[in-house]
Amino acid sequence: MITVHSTPTQSPLSDPNAASPRSAVPPFAVIPGAQVQQTLQGQERRITELIEDTYHLHAAGQSVNPPSYFLRFPDRPTARIIALPASIGGQARVDGLKWISSFPDNVQAGLPRASAVLILNDHDTGYPFACLESSIISATRTAAMAASAARTLSQGRGTRPARVGFFGTGLIARYIHTFLAATGWSFDEIGVHDISADSAAGFQSYLQGSGTSARLTVHDSPEELIRSSDLLVFATIADRPHITDPAWFDHNPLVLHVSLRDLAPEILLASTNIVDDVEHCLKADTSPHLAEQLTGSREFLAGTLYDVTAGRVALPQDRPVVFSPFGLGVLDLAVGKHVYDEAARTGQLQVIDGFFHELRRYG
Repeated sequence: MITVHSTPTQSPLSDPNAASPRSAVPPFAVIPGAQVQQTLQGQERRITELIEDTYHLHAAGQSVNPPSYFLRFPDRPTARIIALPASIGGQARVDGLKWISSFPDNVQAGLPRASAVLILNDHDTGYPFACLESSIISATRTAAMAASAARTLSQGRGTRPARVGFFGTGLIARYIHTFLAATGWSFDEIGVHDISADSAAGFQSYLQGSGTSARLTVHDSPEELIRSSDLLVFATIADRPHITDPAWFDHNPLVLHVSLRDLAPEILLASTNIVDDVEHCLKADTSPHLAEQLTGSREFLAGTLYDVTAGRVALPQDRPVVFSPFGLGVLDLAVGKHVYDEAARTGQLQVIDGFFHELRRYG
């Protein structure tokens, strides 16, 4: 039976100071996508701050974020499912796992490419206490991460981009634009490019309905988009580099390399490179990983986004600056725990009674 708590309650799991007896089994809740979206709607600034706080916790060693595990299929080479286990301290104080699939062929069938769930585990007992629809959480934390990087790196360079270009125009691009607009960004020009004309047209239609006053241009070629943009957002499903000419970046743009595999190593080697986590980014044949393999060194990395925030890395104006974020599981945990806490606070948790059944050791 599913029980919806309709009166405001304070879950013991949402209070880091509350005693949690190890003998107490937490109730198990399911939070569907509509409730996730409703909770996060209009919270762009708050979520961006939450992502920045989580990066700080990670940099301070108050997290556990092991390597992601990639499940691949010989009969479906373009598809994958990724497991991102993580643990975070601070106010969140939660463990968990994001299980996210990427099936590009879904798009042709009219389905979203990615689907995901997030499992939250109780800090004290290890029991899972919530399952959340997580494609929205994943897109939200990615967009917040991009908006934070755009602000931090622009301030670090002492410049404010006026022309943004979106290379790849799916769900992630829409979320990133929403977060940029909600956190104070406005642009004179917005450029769009996608290998699918229908996707580019759909994104252009979204932009027209978003209230932007920017001049909108759909570019036929990647080079046109790149050369005409001060801020570039790569949000594709590329599995290997397809942008190879460093000369296209001679105007020294700020690049949010969110999809991680678009840029040839030669472009990174001609740029100042910032990542969110060194060990995670240098895996799985990402562009930074390929650059490391090419050079046999990590010296092309200037540091992490937190290093920039802490003033440990100076950003030049006479080179492109490329931010390549792997996207850490702790970010999903932080956003997911925020959604859970809000549902508990407003009494809207959908609890499945009796989910854990065999609780007596000897029957």
